[in-house]
Amino acid sequence: MRTCDRNRWPPRLVTVPGLHGSENAHWQSWLERQFARSLRVEQSDWEAPNLGGWARTVGEVLAKERGPFVIAAHSYGCLAAAHAIALARHAGAADVAGILFVAPASPEKFESVGKFAAHRIDVPSILVGSESDPWMPAGEARELARRFGSAFVNLGAAGHINTAAGFGPWPRAKLFIDTLVHCAARSVFGSVDGPDLVPSGRSKSDHLLA
Repeated sequence: MRTCDRNRWPPRLVTVPGLHGSENAHWQSWLERQFARSLRVEQSDWEAPNLGGWARTVGEVLAKERGPFVIAAHSYGCLAAAHAIALARHAGAADVAGILFVAPASPEKFESVGKFAAHRIDVPSILVGSESDPWMPAGEARELARRFGSAFVNLGAAGHINTAAGFGPWPRAKLFIDTLVHCAARSVFGSVDGPDLVPSGRSKSDHLLA
């Protein structure tokens, strides 16, 4: 992450939905409403996932807007976000403070993915998986988290962690984002002192993963 200017803190939320997008009742839509200046990556065709094309769209949003950013990705959006970050970091252009991956889809389920390479992500990241996710088994999700260097959270039998599985308003998603921002602030500034680094009404310990 390049940004070390406290005046540009905290990071701006960017959501990256998966196949079919995320409807208004989805936890990503709810999460956007919890943060000022949040952004959503809009794909040109939500029904036709393409790793290269979707990753380029993510990269274009990050390049166009002013960072730093904290990303919340879901399903196929996790693959697109991870690929975009890998490309951006190779180009020295990323300004991402943290990434939340929720219920990533298995690359093997999509012919358009090609050979997805899971590179280690050098910013704080959390990967949330489910024991009953039809798009990626929990063991595969845990291994992907290891390859990313992400903290892994197993929600148990939580399906695909989407609206159909009962995940509309989801306060824990906000806790995950707050945790990532807290960790990034500690890494960048050496401390989290100051009102801009910890949301009001919350103690610093509230941001740490259990």
